[in-house]
Amino acid sequence: MNGLPDTLDTGAGFSRYFEMLPALGREQQEQTYRLRHQVYCEDLGWEERRTDALETDEHDAHSLHCLARSKQSGNLAGCVRLVLARPGDPGHPFPFELTCAETLDRALIDRLAGNRQRVAEVSRLAIGRDYRRRRGEEASPGTLLESSFGTAEQPRFPYLLVGLYMAVFVVAERHQLDTLFLLVEPRLSRHLNHLGIGNQPIGRAAEHRGLRVPAMIDVAQVIANLNPRLRGVFDVVAREIATGYLAAAASLPEQGR
Repeated sequence: MNGLPDTLDTGAGFSRYFEMLPALGREQQEQTYRLRHQVYCEDLGWEERRTDALETDEHDAHSLHCLARSKQSGNLAGCVRLVLARPGDPGHPFPFELTCAETLDRALIDRLAGNRQRVAEVSRLAIGRDYRRRRGEEASPGTLLESSFGTAEQPRFPYLLVGLYMAVFVVAERHQLDTLFLLVEPRLSRHLNHLGIGNQPIGRAAEHRGLRVPAMIDVAQVIANLNPRLRGVFDVVAREIATGYLAAAASLPEQGR
């Protein structure tokens, strides 16, 4: 994050541009599926186009979803999900375990994962095309580049991507998840570590829409050691997600009448 002024209030900056919500209802979840269709099916061609323009799979039913909305336009700007252990069959492989079956350090996963009810996989992170306009971003659903933080003369901060990752940790902590797994581009893995989001490789790179490294994140460790600029975004996202859960809980009696 070289080049960023020490006085930069990233929490206020994030709040100026975006708001983060837990996608708890069907309408909000369909919005995330629609954005995923735009990114994964239309823009990148990684998944087949669907007639309903909703990109979904078998894991959505047991996932926690979050979405980021633009304050200026009101449009959906990004989304991410945490795939949980399958209810009734917690030993069922997570998506990354199938993709990297031949390259994973199985002993490491089994030793560190512990109770699979307390682990999840970060998945289907997607940033809308209007927010992936810089060179190098168009071929990825969401990544960090060398230029993401600008220069000393023209600093910038990747509010949207950082906000989505902070939402991952907020939701993981809320649901008492200890460990997160993810498949990540080697470049993004390095940038996340540089940013302070420590991720540990748990196997060799595998081919999956380009080279991807299976990695593991300790939720409590990352949250405890957030640098101040990430902490600013984390605190704002935590408040917004807590508000979203409270609003959803308050609407339950009304829905039941």
